[in-house]
Amino acid sequence: MTTPAETSILAWLGERQADMASLLADVVNIDSGTSNIAGVEAVAGRLSAFLQGAGLQPCRLDGRRHGRGLRVEVPGGAGKAALLMGHLDTVFPDGEARRRPFTTRQDRASGPGVADMKAGLVMNSFVLAAFGQCGGNGLPLVGLFTGDEEVGSPSYRPTIEAEARDAAFAFNAEPGRASGNVVTSRRGGVFMRLTIAGKAAHSGIDVRAGVSAIEELAHKVIALHALTDFDNDVTVNVGVVSGGQSVNTTAPSAEALIDLRFARTADRDRLVGAIEGIVDRSWTAGSSAQLEITGEFVPLVETAASTALFESYQAAARQLGFNVEAEATGACADSGFAAAMGATTLCGVGPVGGNAHSPEEYVELDTMVPRAQALALTIMRLGSSASTHSSSPVDEYDPAPRGMKAANQRGLT
Repeated sequence: MTTPAETSILAWLGERQADMASLLADVVNIDSGTSNIAGVEAVAGRLSAFLQGAGLQPCRLDGRRHGRGLRVEVPGGAGKAALLMGHLDTVFPDGEARRRPFTTRQDRASGPGVADMKAGLVMNSFVLAAFGQCGGNGLPLVGLFTGDEEVGSPSYRPTIEAEARDAAFAFNAEPGRASGNVVTSRRGGVFMRLTIAGKAAHSGIDVRAGVSAIEELAHKVIALHALTDFDNDVTVNVGVVSGGQSVNTTAPSAEALIDLRFARTADRDRLVGAIEGIVDRSWTAGSSAQLEITGEFVPLVETAASTALFESYQAAARQLGFNVEAEATGACADSGFAAAMGATTLCGVGPVGGNAHSPEEYVELDTMVPRAQALALTIMRLGSSASTHSSSPVDEYDPAPRGMKAANQRGLT
């Protein structure tokens, strides 16, 4: 049985699907690549206006070189807060929103960043608004909207960690998996820039006087990729390379961007050390190299506490008429920072979507309300020990709309 407060929250959210889609269209149609500070701040401003309209008092955050994010608090009972997390930035270049604006086809929406993670931002905003309007949260709520997750949160990591230290639970609204599942573990990652110096010389007249930075880079790329160890969930990928001066000159410089992923925190230093060893070794006499860490994520490691949190969410979802399982992913996210500070963390609780970071990115619109309801119900029961373990069916209110039932039939769960 649901309590009157739960019924009120679920009903409020259940009437907001069109409003959610409208707000989603607004923020998707704003370019907000990480380097587009004005766009990141414009998305934060649009969400702030919505939250203010719901009677909340959001404040802007100083993200230094990554723009002003957003924080909003909804007072609740005693104890530590539940932290609702999301990032405002996307991976897409300026002009992408004009080239591929928010579009719907049946119950599926597309557009740059629609799933990763503007649908999650909208969902969190409506959950916060629901508690602001209806009350019923036994825990204080904090909504945190940051601006640089796609590059490893170099500016906002301290803010996330500070908020997580004061939180009992953290929910990161990264997109629900295409399967409909949520995420209980993620790999950590280190992003690096490798620069190599060689020596220019005329490649037709005096090639032996030159030192090819590109040749040295080629050797290093092969050695770096050899560090990949699938059995231990370690991958190293050189994703971008550049270099050289002209076709008839030995390359005086070259550069590569390196992506390291690992599942266990203990592997991080060992692998970075191995990469540094490759950087320090010279295959091409006369070349030199430097390595810079440009961004870093810590793993989200599943614990007994996070498993119990997932089970609470799963029970809420079942009561709402849909099933969800736990899933691991190789992608990184800010949820690892929150978990490392002691907040019991669940990730991928946003609306269901897929093909992130690509022109085919999509979100299932008919999952926005049910996922918001499941999150809200989980939060309410975390704040109320009397109903934490309740999983009895709803009889006075059926909050699972037609859309989610149809989504289940399409095999999304």
